[in-house]
Formats: sequence, structure tokens, C-alpha cells
Amino acid sequence: MFVAWREMRGATTRFVLVGVVVALITGLVTFLSGLIGGLVQQNISAITDLPADRIVFGVPAGGNRSFEDSTVTARQADAWAQAPGVERVDAVGIGQTRLVLGDAQQSVTVFGSDLYRQYLPAGQDREDLAGAVVVPRGLAEELRADAGDRVLMGGRPHRVVVSDATQWYSHMPVVWTSLETWRDLGGTSEAVAPFATVLAVSGSGIDVEAADAAAGTESTTVRGSLSALASFTSEVGSLLLMVGLLFAISALVIGAFFNIWSMQRRGDVAVLRALGATTRRLMTDALGQALVLLVGGVVVGLALASSGALLASAGLPYVFSPLTTLAPAAITIALGLLGAAVATRSVTRIDPLVALGSNR
Repeated sequence: MFVAWREMRGATTRFVLVGVVVALITGLVTFLSGLIGGLVQQNISAITDLPADRIVFGVPAGGNRSFEDSTVTARQADAWAQAPGVERVDAVGIGQTRLVLGDAQQSVTVFGSDLYRQYLPAGQDREDLAGAVVVPRGLAEELRADAGDRVLMGGRPHRVVVSDATQWYSHMPVVWTSLETWRDLGGTSEAVAPFATVLAVSGSGIDVEAADAAAGTESTTVRGSLSALASFTSEVGSLLLMVGLLFAISALVIGAFFNIWSMQRRGDVAVLRALGATTRRLMTDALGQALVLLVGGVVVGLALASSGALLASAGLPYVFSPLTTLAPAAITIALGLLGAAVATRSVTRIDPLVALGSNR
């Protein structure tokens, strides 16, 4: 690293400028990754939080698996409950409506299921819950609703139960209620109202194909069911494409810099080769130089992204996690080293006598 340190001290401005570029790209990629994580959570968290191993859809003839179009019947729920290996079947109804309290109103997604009991606050009387709706605390504050207040949901009054659990579905806050209350929101009698939207099934060793055939349904894992959410695939695909392009730009910028830099130090490399320096030693020196530059730029970029996220977190969905911070940083460093290795290798393979002769 002796030569590398000397070069960095002798061309400080040049290396600082490249480090700034690396920092800006890292900050942008990291911030975008955290934003993607937040947007994804606001799209699917209510589904991924379901305590189930499989999600069962009722698919119309000639249709595709979709939360919007799925309808399951009581007969299908019974068929799954009787399948070997099934431990629990929970019917889940999903719909959209508005909560209204005075002049305040908010569009929400309603999840109707017996699973709503798990979101009740500690000490809540679980026996007196007829017609209650479990509202996340943040949404209750927006509506200026306290526990026990009555809000209009689907044009009918429902008692508010405030919960600390916050979930989202299709970028709308989720409120939980009983399956019977969810059915009443449709304004039809129980005889003609849909039984549920999907089934949340738990168990092990289930013959999935046999259970689907017996019930006339299609089932998949909880993660696999996300593709049945219309906005999920297109949203995530477009955002990941942006991140991928930024990573490609990062590799090209760093690779181009080191390619130019390697060509300019061609004479120095030739002298070192003539003095007996091995290709491995030269590559180690060059990649060490690149690593110092990349790590410095990435650290600054992470600091910029974290500061920006803290300022914007009040108004933007953002997720801080190793996947949204450390992973982009590691990928940026890896791609930068790859670009530097390709650029440096083309110079270290030159015959030293030829390189020295070309500089006379």
C-alpha cells in the first residue's frame, strides 16, 4: 500500500472528487432502499403478519389468483378444516370503506376475522366486542377518536377499540373487526353475503394439492400470495429497477475512474514490474487503494442517507434495517472493487519493457 498511499496524498483532489461521487450514489441508493422497504410494508404488512402457513383463494373460472376477486365459501372452509395436517383455518374478509367521526374521515381497509382478538390491547374485555372495530393508535389520533367512541363504518356506528398494532394493505391503514361485522358492511343478508375473501390455514404435512382439489381452491404460501396483490409486483419491480440502475452506474463510474487512473500510472507500474513486483502485489496495492476510497465514500453516503431519512421519516414511509442500509453499502463496495480490478488488471498484464519503451 506504500505506492497507493503516496498516490492518494499526491492527487488528493482527484480522489476526494471520486469519493464524493461514491458518497452521493451510496446515499441515494440507501435512501431509495429504505423508501422501498417502507412502501412495501405499507402495501403488504397486514398479509405478512397473518399467523398462517398458507393463504387459500377462491378463484373464479378462467380468472387469476387475486385478493380483489377472491371469494371463499363456508363449504370450502370446512373442506380445508377436514384436510389431514390442518391445525387451524381462519376465514378472513377484506374490504375497503371509510371511518367517519364528526368532520374527520379516513379511507381504510377492513379485515374481518376472529384473528382480530390478537390485536386487542392488554386488559381489554374480550367478551363484549360485538360491533367493535380495532383501530391503530395513529389512525385514532387522526380521527380524534378515543377508546369507546362510536365511529361510522359503512354508514353504521361501531365502538372503537384502540390498538398499538399498525398494519397496512394497499397503502391504506387496516382496521380489524369480526367476520360477522365485516359481512354486515356489504349491506346484504348473511345468506347471500360472501363468507370470506381468503382462508388463513395453519398446519404441517398438508397434502396441498389434494386439499385444493377437494375444496375447489388455489392456495400458496404467505409470501407467494403477495403476487396476488395487484400493486405489489409492479411497484416493487419498478423501484428495484431504479436501484439496479444506480448500482450499475456506481460500478461504471468507479471502474472508469480507475481505468483512467491505471493508464496514467502505467509507467509507474512498469517500473515496479521491472524491479520485481508481482502481479498479485500490484493488484493488492491497487485494490487496497480502491477499498479505502470506497469505504470512505460509503460511510459518508450512509451518514447522508440516515440524516435525510430522519428528516423525512415524519412524512415518508421509511424502514431502517440491515437490508436497507448495510446491504446497499456492501453491494456498492463489491461492485466498485470489481470495476477497479478489471481496470487495474489490464495494466498489470503489460510487459514492463514495452511500457517503459512507450514512455521514452
